Formats: sequence, structure tokens, C-alpha cells
Amino acid sequence: MWLRIALLFVLLGAALPAAAQTPGQRHVQMRMIAESDTPAPGTAVAIALVSVPDAGWHGYWRNPGAVGTQPRLDWALPVGASVGELRYPVPERLTVAGIMNYVYERPWTLLTELRVPAGLAPGTKLPVRLAIDYLVCTREICVPEKATLATDLTIGDGAIDPARRSQFDGWRRALPKPIGSPAIFQPGEQFRLRVPFPADVAIGNAYFFPLTENAVDYDAPQTIRRDGDAIVVASKGSGSPAVLEGVLATGSGEGFLIRATPGTVAPPAEPAPLRAALIAFAGALLGGLLLNIMPCVFPILSLKALSLARSGESAAHARAEGVAYTAGAVAMCLLLGGVLLAIRAAGVAAGWAFQLTDPRVVLLLLVLTGAIALNLAGLFELPTPQVGTRGGRGGAFATGALAAFVATPCTGPFMGAALGSALVLPPVAAMAVFAGLGFGLALPFLLLGFVPALRRRLPRPGAWMDIFRRILSVPMFLTALALAWILGRQAGVDGMALGLAALLLAALGLWWTGRRQLRGRDRPWWPGLAALVLAIGTTALVERAAPAGTAPTGIAGAEPFSEVRLEALRAEGKPVFAYFTADWCLTCKVNERAAIETRAVADAFGRGGVKILVGDWTDGDPVLGRFIEAHNRAGVPLYLYYAPGSRDARVLPQVLTPATLTDLVS
Repeated sequence: MWLRIALLFVLLGAALPAAAQTPGQRHVQMRMIAESDTPAPGTAVAIALVSVPDAGWHGYWRNPGAVGTQPRLDWALPVGASVGELRYPVPERLTVAGIMNYVYERPWTLLTELRVPAGLAPGTKLPVRLAIDYLVCTREICVPEKATLATDLTIGDGAIDPARRSQFDGWRRALPKPIGSPAIFQPGEQFRLRVPFPADVAIGNAYFFPLTENAVDYDAPQTIRRDGDAIVVASKGSGSPAVLEGVLATGSGEGFLIRATPGTVAPPAEPAPLRAALIAFAGALLGGLLLNIMPCVFPILSLKALSLARSGESAAHARAEGVAYTAGAVAMCLLLGGVLLAIRAAGVAAGWAFQLTDPRVVLLLLVLTGAIALNLAGLFELPTPQVGTRGGRGGAFATGALAAFVATPCTGPFMGAALGSALVLPPVAAMAVFAGLGFGLALPFLLLGFVPALRRRLPRPGAWMDIFRRILSVPMFLTALALAWILGRQAGVDGMALGLAALLLAALGLWWTGRRQLRGRDRPWWPGLAALVLAIGTTALVERAAPAGTAPTGIAGAEPFSEVRLEALRAEGKPVFAYFTADWCLTCKVNERAAIETRAVADAFGRGGVKILVGDWTDGDPVLGRFIEAHNRAGVPLYLYYAPGSRDARVLPQVLTPATLTDLVS
């Protein structure tokens, strides 16, 4: 504490000349906004303190870190009115000369609630005033500033303008969310904090912002590691508080409120990265090898192998093609793996074949696989699209890259464990696993290039090859059909129709190009090229369809929660079980697997005619947040049961058993 005060005086001393040059200048513009200008008596209205710093300046979080001060507020309120605790958005880290600060270098908004006295007559004026002292700094100087904020409210019906409600909802999304599970911290010089957090939810470059002082050395680095369904934060401690509070921020900027009690936190078991990487590499190699029999890869490999047998080139040429094909496959897998790791490092949950979650990529693959299938079926004969028969090292490289790109939808059955391991390994080891996938995919053709005995076992060229090529078009057509189905699921019927139209356009252009080539026309390629450009250009038109509204639960008949639907079911006299969950809430997931989604509960609810509503609070939906807070809960899980004819909901415990739920309808 004394070090912080001393450093603050040094910074303030350096700031005085700068402050004297421009007296009265404010580097943070502040304003006060009420969510409703006409609150009803006896209610609470949200108040926002909006701050916008000048470029290069920053303000401080509730705990400013090693240097700085939090704002000091002096409210002037009507008689009987009061305000709640300030709620701060997730802060940012700023290190200056090795000193850690918790700051806001961008616009930020603090939220609180004004509790309006009951019994006031409509039209009564409610003047709200606030004098605020705060510190604002650059990376070189600090200046203390003052501001007086005001807003005038009038007692009314509590109506909220939709635009202002949306604005406040955006500010609420920036607030950290309660984690919903108990955490434990080990005080002392070797500080460790264990926070329950599902292993399949990405955290990116996470950081723990302590609210409790004298617990963590602010300037010391933090090490954050996974330990099953938990995160362990390790750093240098600076005290032994009775309770630890703070915010765990993920790499995406999302924050979670933490309240931890003292206890023993064992360090996570040290991983064996080399052994794990070797096992994952072997799994990826085997998975890549098995991919060659999948319908999206086998035709490409077969045609490439037959073209090698038909060409009659030298052994050196065969080896060069094998190496080029392998290089293309490995390069594509490394590219996809690198992009995947970058996405996850940014805090976004993503898995292998992540590109298939984008309907534009699916449409592009549909056009590509459909064109290959039509080429194999003999609709057109072109040198360029025939990736399986194109000669030269450049063609072999392109074919290997194409095989790897097209193969990504097929990796699931073989690659789940290996690619899952890659996502928790260090980046270098993870990239080695992705390279193993590409190497396994290319291994059969590489062996053909380097082992003459295998090439001699290939059948002699003949008329049968044309028949075989047409047979190979069948699995490619099946792949295109599967991609069309995926596109329909993602972008709806309109998206699927757009994809099929793009494929038809590409096919007509390529067929016309083939006809022109047979007739010896000049520049026969331009119709096919123009058609491909137009077909690929349709990717800009496809959009993801709106969600169908299915509830994120394993119970049949569950519906997404909405207050409108809840009231409709209650008006019908139906018993309703409403529960609120989030992907990052470990307690929620345990309750769902151990109790909610069990057969006994499903049977009991079915017999009792219980309707199930599920509120997914993963993204911090402010509408759900307000409903949860109205039931005196700061976050999830929240379980409510509405018996037929009951006025209020029965709030169930946060830890459920099947008996807890089946007893509701017994």
C-alpha cells in the first residue's frame, strides 16, 4: 500500500506542470444516464456513468493495481432514495516500467441502481446529482480531475425506450458474470487459485484481476493452466485474506466474478509434452492414412495413382510427384491447424473443420466437389479441373492440398483424440500433430513414388480406367450431397438452393468450355473461368439462417425460455420446470448430466405433463440476466418449478439430484 502511495505521488508530481498548462481541461468526458426517465415509485432504475477518455489517456478499475486510485463518489439524492454498489466492466492490463495497472484505455461504463422511494405521486421530480473525483493518466503523467454529473427524473409508469434498453443491455454484457461455482485459493507466498471451469470452453490468454487487496503481488506474472474441469492460477502472493474476490478474464474479454475461500490447492500435474505429442502425432498419422478410404479423398488418390502408372515417367519423376503431393497435403493441414490455433488463442471455441461452420466455405466446397464429380462422370474434359490427372510437381502439390482440404469433414471418426490432444499441447507440438495428419493422408502416394515394386503392381492402363473413373464419381457425388445438406442446415432452404444454383452455373460453364476445346476454338477456357468466378462469388450472398429455437438440452420437448412462453404455459395450467444454464458453468453441466437429463426425470416429467423451459445464459443475455436477478440470484444455475395454479415459483437448490426433480410431480 505504501509503495502504491509513493509511486502515485511521484506520478502526480510529474503531472502538475502539465496540469497547470491547461487549467480546467478534462481528459475523460463523463455523463450520467438513467435507463428510464420516468421510474415508478418503489422500484429500482439502472443508472449508467459513461466515461470516454481522450486518446492516450486511461482511467482506473475498482482495484487500480499497483498504482492509481479508484473513483470517489459523493451522491446528492432525493429524500428516501439510495444507490447500490457500482458494477465495473472487465478491465484491461497496463504495465508501465514493470508496474501493473488495472485500467480502461477505451470508453467504459459503470452501472448502479437508484432505489426510488415508495409512495411518491406521479409527476414528482427526482433530481440526482453526483460529484466524482477520479485520476486520469497517460503512460507518462497523471492528473486528478473532478466532474459533476446530473440527471432529472420524474415519477411515472417506469416505461423504458427500446433504444435506451438496448444501450443498457450492451453495457450489461460488458460486466463480468458470476461463475456460479465455489472457488478455492491457497494464500501465502506461493499463491494458487482453483476455479471450476469446463475443460471444453476456451479461455484464451486468461488473467485474474484481484479485487481483494493484499492477496496477490500485482507486478508478478501469472501462470494459468488447465486441470481437468478447472483452471489453476499461480502467482506470487502478498497476504492471507479471509476471502478472495476478483474477476477471471478470458482472452476474448469476457469476465467471471470469483469469490474464493481459503484452502489447499495442489499444482496441476506436469504434462509430458513430448510423450503426449508423439502419441498425438501417431494418432494423426494413422487417422490421415485411414482418410484415404473416405469418399471425399479416395477418388482423388486413385486417379492420382493411376495417372502415375499411365504416365510411364522415370522413377525420379515419380519420387518428385510423391514429394510434391505430400508437401501440398502437409502444407494445407498446417495452414488449417495454424488458423485454428490462432482462433482459439483469441478465446473463441473452435475445433477441427472449424471452416465448415461458415456456410460460405461449405458452398465453396460444394461447388468444388460437385465440379470434380461431374468431371469424373464425363460431363466435360478439361486439363485444369482434372486434379487427379494433372501432371508436374505443381499439379501434384495442388492435388495434395485439395485432398487435405476436402478431407476435413471426414476426420471426426478417426481424429477426435489426436486433434483434441493437439489443442492442449504447446503450439509447436500441436503443429507437428497437424503435419502428421497431412503426412498420413499423403503416405500411400508417397510410397508409390519411392517404391518401384508398388508401382509395378498397379494395373496396366486400358479402357477399364474410364469406367473406373465414372465409378469414382459416385462417392464424390455423395460428398457433394452431404455438403448440400450441411448448407441447408446452416443457411436454410434458400442457402441450399443458392449453393445448387452455383454448382449448376459452374457445371454449365465447364461443360461449355469443354465443347469449345473439342472444336478447336480460340481461348476455350473463358466460359469455364467466368462461370467459376460467378459461382464462387455467390458465397458473398449466402447467410446463416436464424436459429431454429431448439433448446440446449438432452430432454425431449424442452423449449427455449422466454417470459412470454412461461406466462402462456402457466395460463394453460401446466406445471413448468425452468432452468438457467451456461456452457461455462460447471455446476450447471454436472446437474444436467447427473439429474436433469436422466431417464427417471424424463419419465416422471412425462407422466406429470411438466413443460421444460431452458434459459441459456452463455453469452450473458441481459434479458435472462434481469429475470435471474429478479429471483435474488447473481447468476446461474437457477432452477424454478411452477406448480399448476401457484402464484410464485419454487426456487430449487443449486445442487440437484434425480429425486429432487421426481419428487416435484410425485
